[in-house]
Amino acid sequence: MTGDAITGPDAPVTGTGPTGRSGPARDTAGWEITGLGAVASVGDSPGEIFDALCAGRSGLSGLRVFDTSRYRARQAYEIDDRATPGVDEPLRATRWLGTVIDQAAKDAGLDGLEDVPVLVGTTLQEQRSAELWWRGGTPFRPEQMHFGTALRSSVGTPHSYTFANACAAALYALGMAADLIELGLADTVVVAGTDAIGESAFGTLDRVQNKIPQALTPFDVSHRGMLMGEGAVAVVLQRAGTASAPAHCRLRAVSVNCDAHHATAPDPDGISWVVRDAHRRAGVRPEDIDLVMLHGSGTPRNDSTEAQVLSQIFAGGTGPLMTAIKSMTGHTLGGSGLLSLVMAALAVRRGQVPPVRGLVQPIEEAAGLRLVRDTAVAADLTVAQVNAFGFGGINAAAIVEAV
Repeated sequence: MTGDAITGPDAPVTGTGPTGRSGPARDTAGWEITGLGAVASVGDSPGEIFDALCAGRSGLSGLRVFDTSRYRARQAYEIDDRATPGVDEPLRATRWLGTVIDQAAKDAGLDGLEDVPVLVGTTLQEQRSAELWWRGGTPFRPEQMHFGTALRSSVGTPHSYTFANACAAALYALGMAADLIELGLADTVVVAGTDAIGESAFGTLDRVQNKIPQALTPFDVSHRGMLMGEGAVAVVLQRAGTASAPAHCRLRAVSVNCDAHHATAPDPDGISWVVRDAHRRAGVRPEDIDLVMLHGSGTPRNDSTEAQVLSQIFAGGTGPLMTAIKSMTGHTLGGSGLLSLVMAALAVRRGQVPPVRGLVQPIEEAAGLRLVRDTAVAADLTVAQVNAFGFGGINAAAIVEAV
């Protein structure tokens, strides 16, 4: 281990928390992820989603409720849960949030969440519900825009907080949850992310992308842009040694930054910094990483930048296996990073890595990366890195390891 002093669960006690904010020095046994929950277009639980990814099954379908004549893009990765086909419903993102939190809490063996903080990362919150109210008068109250209203009644927690940090939102929330535990403010925190596709956001993306993809194909020369996906995800993060349920994995570190380089274009320096800082905080070297869950948004600029940065960071060795689950789930927005982390936890436990669907000819910048193609591969995995990058230079990286 080389470089500067590290921080994280196995690091010497310092005055710096896991995400870099200063705080009182505190001895900590680290963090364990003891509960998992997820729903997406390809499955209704973490296990179903992982199995679908390993089978190479995509959730891509024709738009289910939007008027396709208005847009160039005609497809998305939607959850097919509307009671009446072709008729949209309000509060779907809130419904999924309750579902995944319940899944994760039961998985962790928690009896209740009355005193447990819940941190939610999102991009759109309930924007779609507001659209339905504005356009057609669908009942929707202003307080329903905030997830805390539903969480107080559904899971009983009065302590919920929502973070809208673009596509890195849920990993930002994870870092803050680790801080709460390290600072002694909680022993258990639920971290979640949820987003339903809003038509205004879908339309904006349809206008700003130069080319419209037929599918999200990250790191392939055919990539033309991003397509949205729907989903929700939750994990239970606990102080190591306090959980009643076995841990799925350990959280070694979370690093976040906002380089503010450009409104939409990623900055290689900002991304490189956050990845290297995550390694430093976790006390690992590039050669210790066995798996990278790529951000893999399918946009040419994002794919080339991420590939360039990782080619530099992992230069000189065999390099870790890499995959990008957005090729099958679409871009699930604020929860996408945490969904990748949940899939990383299952990959490490099961020793299997799903492929990047649609990857036929990698882009030049990714030529030296060990991208998993065609079919899932078996591998002995211990340490995984998870990337999440958002508009405005909002970057996050997390490191997890096997228990």
